[in-house]
Amino acid sequence: MRISTFFYTLWQGFKNIFRNKLFSLASIATIGACLFLFGIFYAILANFENIVKTAEEGVCIVVFFDEDITDKRIDEIGEMISKRAEVSALNFVSADEAWETFKEDYLGEYSEGFTENPLAGSSNYEIYLNDVSMQASLVTYIESIPGVREVKRSELTALTLSSANKLIGYVSVGIIGILLAVSVFLISNTVTIGISVRSEEISIMKYVGATDFFVRAPFVIEGMLIGLIGAAIPLAVIYFVYNRALTFVTEQFSVLSSLLNFLSVDKVFSVLLPVSLAVGVGIGFFGSFITVRKHLHV
Repeated sequence: MRISTFFYTLWQGFKNIFRNKLFSLASIATIGACLFLFGIFYAILANFENIVKTAEEGVCIVVFFDEDITDKRIDEIGEMISKRAEVSALNFVSADEAWETFKEDYLGEYSEGFTENPLAGSSNYEIYLNDVSMQASLVTYIESIPGVREVKRSELTALTLSSANKLIGYVSVGIIGILLAVSVFLISNTVTIGISVRSEEISIMKYVGATDFFVRAPFVIEGMLIGLIGAAIPLAVIYFVYNRALTFVTEQFSVLSSLLNFLSVDKVFSVLLPVSLAVGVGIGFFGSFITVRKHLHV
């Protein structure tokens, strides 16, 4: 394709948007409405997923050792556990550290009456998981290691968080799939109506010898530009609304914001921005490409 042809088709694509203002506004509004709903649902679900993930990171397995175990054996057990795929972090807590923490949290000034460490045999490993659903397999492995006396874990917490993760995943796929399907349907119909109005123009161009590419290119560029604009507008609105909502919750409900770890607007948009733009441009491209093809056979 010659450079002059490229710039001509690009210019015609821009002109088509302003030449058919009603069609362009309808298409932009349709894309914008669908991607706005998509963006809102994504932001909500991403925050729920992040809150569950943060809760998972706080769940740990505590491993206690036999009373006559040596420091060397404790180190060996730690190396064996740290090599497991389920483990994200491993922290050794000595008996003295366990007693100091217990005194500070529960006894305060009443701890002065203790001359010896009552938790002398409580050295342990605190083990954090990559995925809480892996807890059962890791516990089974650790319990089989010689020198391990007891493994403490919370099966109910692990089951609840694992179920919540699966539910969020299913809901995310379902809602996003429905919104995208509705978007494609509505936008395809809108593009079809807009191009059908210009079917006579397409026929004349074909009769005078224009190639399929020459006829199709301006409409495809028009569709991509409409998709880009239709995606950019709701993204700007969501960015403003989400940022203001996050600031409001942080300032007015500081207790809530300290308990729940909300995603920053930058983290949400690191995924939402490229996905929404790609969806908008992609729908505009394929909608125009497929619809124009129906009118090329004259």
